[in-house]
Amino acid sequence: MNESEKEEYRTYLASRKSSQRTNWYLKSLDELKQVKVSGTKPKLLMHACCGPCAGWPLEFLHDYFDITILYNNSNIYPASEYQRREQELERLLPLLGMDDVKVVVPPYDNAAYTREVLSARADDPEGWKRCFGCYRARMKEGFAYAHAHGFAWFTTVMTISRQKDSQVLNQIGLELAKDYPDIHYFVSDFKKKGGQVRRDEIVSEFNLYHQDYCGCIYSYHERHQHDE
Repeated sequence: MNESEKEEYRTYLASRKSSQRTNWYLKSLDELKQVKVSGTKPKLLMHACCGPCAGWPLEFLHDYFDITILYNNSNIYPASEYQRREQELERLLPLLGMDDVKVVVPPYDNAAYTREVLSARADDPEGWKRCFGCYRARMKEGFAYAHAHGFAWFTTVMTISRQKDSQVLNQIGLELAKDYPDIHYFVSDFKKKGGQVRRDEIVSEFNLYHQDYCGCIYSYHERHQHDE
């Protein structure tokens, strides 16, 4: 990054501590109230990156929505890691008593995804614009799939992570929703009000595989640089 971008990054990090940030958790409760009042259980497409991150969001939303999971994560490197996370996600559903939740798995192409979405910002620190572009790409795929298959709602589990900025994720979701007026984006901050604690409890209770890096080749090498 040049000096201008470094300053922009420092300003962004400082903004994450601001008290002026939107309380997306409270907004998510308002949305659930509206769904409950409607007396229906609308179809919701949930982007999920792994079992550990999906557990609590599933518990939080299952009584309100007819949920289908979209496992569109070509960012994950290597292929064996992508497959392992998918398998753990599939294994988790019956353990949670959610056999009714289906998992859709689009084709995986890490090489193309890395080239087209990630490589231009290969030198970014974790949690900066490379990551924002990755969130947007997968969420955009999610909206497109939801639109093509008759879903009324779309959301992502990524706000469960302490490392991911819920302000950024929800802003991206709401921006993308403008192109899909038939789909309501469910805003969230799944980590709040004990969500992160419940996530960890589910991992422990069901002995889930819990990865030690976000997913892409850059986060993989950053995490394992001392092992190489």
